Amino acid sequence: MFDSLDTNGYILIFASTIIVSYFFNSYSKKSGIPAVLLLIGLGVVVNLVAGGWNESFTELLKLLGTVGLILIVLEAALDLKLLKEKFGVILKSLAVSIVALVATSYTAAGFISLVMPDFSLTTALLLTIPLSILSSAIILPSIEDLKENKKEFLIYESTFSDIVGIIFFYGVLGYVGSEDTGNVLPETFKGLLLTVVFSVVISYILVYIFQHLKGHAKLFLLISVLLFLYAVGKINHYPVLLIILIFGLILNNYKLFFTGVFEGLVIPERVERILSDFRLVTVESAFVVRTFFFILFGWSIVFSDLLSFKVIGIGIVLIIIIYLIRALVLLVFGRTFSLEKITPEVFVAPRGLITILLFYKIPDSIKGDNPNLDGILLFVILFSCLIMSWSLIKQKKKDALAEEELITSNDENDPNNFNLETNIEHSGEDVVDEA
Repeated sequence: MFDSLDTNGYILIFASTIIVSYFFNSYSKKSGIPAVLLLIGLGVVVNLVAGGWNESFTELLKLLGTVGLILIVLEAALDLKLLKEKFGVILKSLAVSIVALVATSYTAAGFISLVMPDFSLTTALLLTIPLSILSSAIILPSIEDLKENKKEFLIYESTFSDIVGIIFFYGVLGYVGSEDTGNVLPETFKGLLLTVVFSVVISYILVYIFQHLKGHAKLFLLISVLLFLYAVGKINHYPVLLIILIFGLILNNYKLFFTGVFEGLVIPERVERILSDFRLVTVESAFVVRTFFFILFGWSIVFSDLLSFKVIGIGIVLIIIIYLIRALVLLVFGRTFSLEKITPEVFVAPRGLITILLFYKIPDSIKGDNPNLDGILLFVILFSCLIMSWSLIKQKKKDALAEEELITSNDENDPNNFNLETNIEHSGEDVVDEA
């Protein structure tokens, strides 16, 4: 189908896709259904019309996923303010993300190694770590209507889950592929420490340099520098997503970081202008990349992979493990026994972009020819997204009902309001009395 298209045909496809995605976003805000699910559904329709997945697009899917991940983490970092009063929620979200990730990964790995004897606990972790990571690519665009405290917690948690999950995955991958397994853990922490130090230094340098640059292309130049640093770090197996996160945090909170001896290094008016423009470019770019990634992913879905009792059975158990552990962790850290207090956070746990990307990174020698793995991955992603959709729609209706009741209650208690029928009756009585 696509082989017969000319340049104008591709332009029409690109433009119409962006237009449709925009309306998906608008509909998502009104309905509570995540736009990501609608994009995946559009990809499924493309699959039916175009006659199946084109394998030549697999590398494009990986590329879009990687760039999308960078932009989404950057977008999240540019929205986070590091204030003293936020320190508690930052620590809580970090702790929740680590405990939930580790507990879910090991519990699910134990189950996988039990039902699939070909996988040891360690190799099974390479399958379950991606399935244990929250998808910030899906969560961040979907929680705009939540209360500020819940929204803020989910932003921090999903971002930390991405970063911690990637570090955990590559640590296990290095352990599996290493002959000197005793040296893997020290090397992982060494790489983490070096990345943090490098990220802070390079962030200061970039903020200082780019405030002095002139011209209209400097924002995409900055994004290109970050992509370059990410690629170089990835080649050397460092957790370079930290560079993106730390740069975004330092730029967005420059008044906190550029104090004391560093205060004279920034010109606030210029940095504010860069921050405002850079945030806009990042959001718009993330929107475009995310649109095409999830459409391509929907196109790549093979529903026959789901038509297996083994896939459905394993998928259901993994979903139960994911949400049961998540509920327990949130209850413990929330110091509550009430499920209502951790709703809808407990159900906002979709798997998506990171899960797909890391699944592609598992060596074929470990995955083997097992036909059920793709189906299990697809099952968990789809059902975790559907569960999130259901919870957000339910929460949206609940908030709308509460707001309506509050308005009604205020109207009833307003002394300026009056009952029309009562006033008519009283006015009629006054007329009779006068007569």
